[in-house]
Formats: sequence, C-alpha cells, structure tokens
Amino acid sequence: MTNKDDKKLGDIFKKVVNTGISAAFMTEDAVKGIIQDLPLPKEIVNGLLTNAKQTKEEFIASVKEELKTHLDKVDVSEEIDKVLSKYDIEVEGKIKFSPKKKTKNTVK
Repeated sequence: MTNKDDKKLGDIFKKVVNTGISAAFMTEDAVKGIIQDLPLPKEIVNGLLTNAKQTKEEFIASVKEELKTHLDKVDVSEEIDKVLSKYDIEVEGKIKFSPKKKTKNTVK
C-alpha cells in the first residue's frame, strides 16, 4: 500500500468510528445516509447498522434505568412539603359561558 492508500484508509476508518459513536443519537435512515457514501462491503454496512441500533437501545435502556433509580429515591410528599413551606400559592381564574352563535350547520 502507498502512503496515499494509507491516508484514504485512515480517513475511512475515522469516518466509520465517528459514525458509530454518533449513530447512538441518530435514526437508522440517517446512519444509512451517512455510510452509503463510504466504499465499504455490504456486510460491514449491515454490521454498522445493527451495531448502531443496539447501541441506541442500550443507551436508552441505561438512561431509563438511571432515571428510575433516581426517581425511586424521591419522596414526593416530602418534596411537596418543601415547596409549600417556601412558597405561597395563588390561583386566579375566570370562567365565562357565552352562547354559541348559530350557523347553518348547527343542529337544533
């Protein structure tokens, strides 16, 4: 291989790695759009798409688990008590009933 070939291969590898990392936050169609321009065998493209999908699912599952763990530790009534002890609540409202205007399509 020549230096030129090494550089081209290095550029392709960088793009593949970068695509793999950013794929966790992209739709499958967006990933396809990016890697379809790369001169890669179909098996590698399919592997990247599968890996991107799995990575995205694992990331989402991890975030869900972290949120669940955090929210399980929150005592809602204690948090409400904290808010009520620090703030006054003022509620204002206005309700008005007005007769509907009759139109040709109105059912009597």
